[in-house]
Amino acid sequence: MKPESSNPHLLVCGHGYLGRAVSREFLAAGWHVTAVSRSDADHGSATPLLDERSADLASAESVAELAGSIAPPDFIVHCASSGRGGADSYRAVYLGGCRHLLASFPGVPLLFTSSTSVYPQTDGSEVTEDSPAEPDRETGKLLREAEQTVLDGRGIVFRLSGIYGPERSVILKKFLSGEATLEEDGRRILNQIHRDDAAAAIFHAATQSVPSGIWNVSDSNPRSQLATFKALAKRFNRPMPPSAPRDPNRKRGWTHKRVSNAKLVSAGWHLQHPDFLEAAGSVADTLKIG
Repeated sequence: MKPESSNPHLLVCGHGYLGRAVSREFLAAGWHVTAVSRSDADHGSATPLLDERSADLASAESVAELAGSIAPPDFIVHCASSGRGGADSYRAVYLGGCRHLLASFPGVPLLFTSSTSVYPQTDGSEVTEDSPAEPDRETGKLLREAEQTVLDGRGIVFRLSGIYGPERSVILKKFLSGEATLEEDGRRILNQIHRDDAAAAIFHAATQSVPSGIWNVSDSNPRSQLATFKALAKRFNRPMPPSAPRDPNRKRGWTHKRVSNAKLVSAGWHLQHPDFLEAAGSVADTLKIG
């Protein structure tokens, strides 16, 4: 166990693409960070305030053992991935993980990164935190159950849009590689959030007393697939993708809605990248195409 210090202590569970950005945000502000991965943690980190650990969120025993081996955290972030798994992975990592963290760290604020995929709307309407969120897929239902578990524990639920950033953008990579298709007439709205803005939102929640509840984490300029591809074609001097039927087998389902970030913005969150198209150039330079 690391010695007690005057530094506030973050426990971040899931030290992948988003989790590492979250760690950097808190470390830069002088927090002590315990970063948990399922395996292959680097216990010899060169950063004095970063302590990397291994634990399995799906195991109550593993999480309890973790709780007994670290100093009490001031804030917990659950941003672990299901590892591209199906319902069983969602049940174990999201629902089980939230339950185990609440049980092993009673009274510590827990923030769970959920997904805007829980909004099933297909009519292009704007969705807020008060909009119906009744997904028809089992994975979506498990996310909602995990969300409710966190809310019942007086925690915070962040519903994140599709994450992009350095070295990652599904939309941009497919467009630049020629693999993108325009679904039907391209009306489907694309809702995205830059990784660094998501990390900043999490830091804001931990340091500005954001109350328990549901919060959408999305950028300020959602656009249709058609408008996005037209702008990318002009910017990168590429042809428009061919039209194709919608994909009914999308992992998170086929939805068509405009996610509002007004609630979190009104709580003081500031975005560095409010518009995907403005960030596309710098992100493209970091992608490996082909």
